[in-house]
Amino acid sequence: MDQQTLIEKTIEIRKHAYIPYCKFAVGAALRTKSGKVYTGCNIENAAYPVTCCAERVAIFKAISEGDLEFVEMAVAADTTRPVPPCGSCRQVMSEFFPKDMNIHLTNLNKEVTTFTMESLLPFSFTEADLLGE
Repeated sequence: MDQQTLIEKTIEIRKHAYIPYCKFAVGAALRTKSGKVYTGCNIENAAYPVTCCAERVAIFKAISEGDLEFVEMAVAADTTRPVPPCGSCRQVMSEFFPKDMNIHLTNLNKEVTTFTMESLLPFSFTEADLLGE
């Protein structure tokens, strides 16, 4: 699957976002080493802290299916610039993505900015920190 097709999936899945409060739909598509694509959209809750972002929905779907080897991700929203993931999503992404994995950020105009995981969240908190390494 090419980058453009992955981006198209992010734009399409946005339509399923549950966003009665903020009205800000986000879509994500995550491709695994096996070639499977997991999609996610943001799902809000009246108690805002329990809302789940599109990126984490896609990651958690893949993990719940036993897929743990990720190749690339795309994220889309109706923004002026390509949409950046929030801090919580970046931390979850850093737990599961290789440092050199590409993350394509886009908007509905299909302007794309690509980051590696390392450039998106340098100096992230990792398992090594928990172990005192």
